[in-house]
Amino acid sequence: MTNNLTPASDTKPNWKSQMYAIGAVSGALVGLLASYLYVRASEEEVGRGGKPRPIGTGELIGLTLTALGLIRQITELGKSPRKK
Repeated sequence: MTNNLTPASDTKPNWKSQMYAIGAVSGALVGLLASYLYVRASEEEVGRGGKPRPIGTGELIGLTLTALGLIRQITELGKSPRKK
């Protein structure tokens, strides 16, 4: 006799894969937008007779820390609220 019932995990959409896909697409779009805006600002500077300024180490460290803070906030969204 065969069992026609499937486990509940087989009938639910794979939410982990969906979250990975959404995260990858969102990250790619945000990265593309950031690159576009950086290039556009650099082109404006060149148009005014200047030259593109390289990104400084301090600025890069600041951006990295800001990105880590954003990732931490996103991680907190996945946790259930604490009860008091």
